[in-house]
Amino acid sequence: MAYWLFKSEPFKWGWDQQKKAGKKGTEWDGVRNYQARNFMRDMKVGDKAFFYHSNKGLEVVGIAEICAESSQDSTTDDERWDCVDIRAVCDMPKPVTLKAVKANEKLEDMALVTSFRLSVQPVKEDEWMEVCRMGGLNGKTLKPL
Repeated sequence: MAYWLFKSEPFKWGWDQQKKAGKKGTEWDGVRNYQARNFMRDMKVGDKAFFYHSNKGLEVVGIAEICAESSQDSTTDDERWDCVDIRAVCDMPKPVTLKAVKANEKLEDMALVTSFRLSVQPVKEDEWMEVCRMGGLNGKTLKPL
C-alpha cells in the first residue's frame, strides 16, 4: 500500500462534501500538473490518502482511499489529463495543521513542507504514521488512539 495527500480548497471541495459522496467516491478531477498527474497514475485501489484543506484551514482533516485507478479526467477532452476516484474513510479526530507538521522534526522532509504548491503528493510510510499519531489515529488501523 502507498500513501498520498490530496489538497483541496474547502470552499471549492471540502471534506464534508467528500464524505457526502459516500462509498462510490468522486473523481479527483481538474489537476493540470504533470507531476501530480503522474502520481495519480501510480495509485492503486486501496491506497490511503490524507485530505488536506489548503488556503483556508491549512490542515489534514480526513483520511481518504483510492477507489478507482487512473483514467481520463471527465472534465476535459485532452487525453493528457488523468485522475483517480477517492472516497472518504474517516475524519481526523484532531486536524493536523501545517504549522504542527512544520514544527515536527520527523516531518521536515515531507512533501507538504518541501513541495507545498503540489496538489497531489506522495507520503512516506513513517510520515503517514506520524501525522496519523498527531491527529489521534493509529496509522495502521485508522482507529482512534
